[in-house]
Amino acid sequence: MKRLEIRVVGAILLIAAGVLFLLQNLGILGGALSLLWTLVFAAAGAVFLYTFLTDQTNWWAIIPGFALLSLAATVALSELAPESADPWTGTLFLTGIGMGFWAIYLTNRQHWWAVIPGGVLITLGVVAGLSSVLEGEQTGGIFFLGLGLTFGLLSRLQTPEGRMKWALIPAAVLLVMGLLLTAAATAIFTYIWPASLILVGLYLILRTLISQRS
Repeated sequence: MKRLEIRVVGAILLIAAGVLFLLQNLGILGGALSLLWTLVFAAAGAVFLYTFLTDQTNWWAIIPGFALLSLAATVALSELAPESADPWTGTLFLTGIGMGFWAIYLTNRQHWWAVIPGGVLITLGVVAGLSSVLEGEQTGGIFFLGLGLTFGLLSRLQTPEGRMKWALIPAAVLLVMGLLLTAAATAIFTYIWPASLILVGLYLILRTLISQRS
């Protein structure tokens, strides 16, 4: 798609959005307005993705493309299933944007940095969905576990510079913090902490005996 065509399509979408805002302020169309907003957001997202597909140097277009498509899906879900949509609208929107960053990496391995915001956004989406059924400490633990898994996966990905072993350090720290927060929020913590001390003590004794024999 040429730049002139993109500008024309963008102008048409802006006009459509302006008309919808006007109709919304005037109270016209009622329930059909949500469907129209869904179509506008979906069309705008499709334009950005088409911009990328026709010229993959425009990788930036993936981010607004996925964001607008996620917003369209969120509006549609809120309209079609309002009773069950509340806990999951944030999940749908955040994970959708996160998948956009993953798409940036998958189309060009040089953009390994996109894995980090992608993992963070998907983790936030999961936390947003579980916040209605879990306590704050548990969701905090899940958040740190998600971040740890993101950096752990980053250390395993192939990049033009090779694997990034440095990512194992923040991965280990975040995973430990996540496990501690998750365990502290449950009764399991009362057993894990003493058991961990016993295992560490046994390891130190075993290591001492092996060093003496050698």
